[in-house]
Amino acid sequence: MNKVNIFKALASDTRLSIINMLNNNNLCACKIIEKLNLTQSTISHHMKILEEAKLINITKVGKWHHYSINGNTFKKLEIYFSKVEENKFISGGCDCD
Repeated sequence: MNKVNIFKALASDTRLSIINMLNNNNLCACKIIEKLNLTQSTISHHMKILEEAKLINITKVGKWHHYSINGNTFKKLEIYFSKVEENKFISGGCDCD
């Protein structure tokens, strides 16, 4: 899991909107285009970034692509953040004060 690519991919309002749209649904590109009022090429650009970060899965159906959340990557992120939170208490903090 390349966390830098993931965080860069999530650093866009548009891509966060797409992730939120996919949170409960698998969607066709046409629905994402319609909802966000963006061009097909713009959506393709964002989807490529999300796919390269392994945040989404893509299935081609006819001429359209259908997108879904890659649950494995989000599970790994959940584990990562849980370890970050655990380490905050283990390290003991700073005694500079």
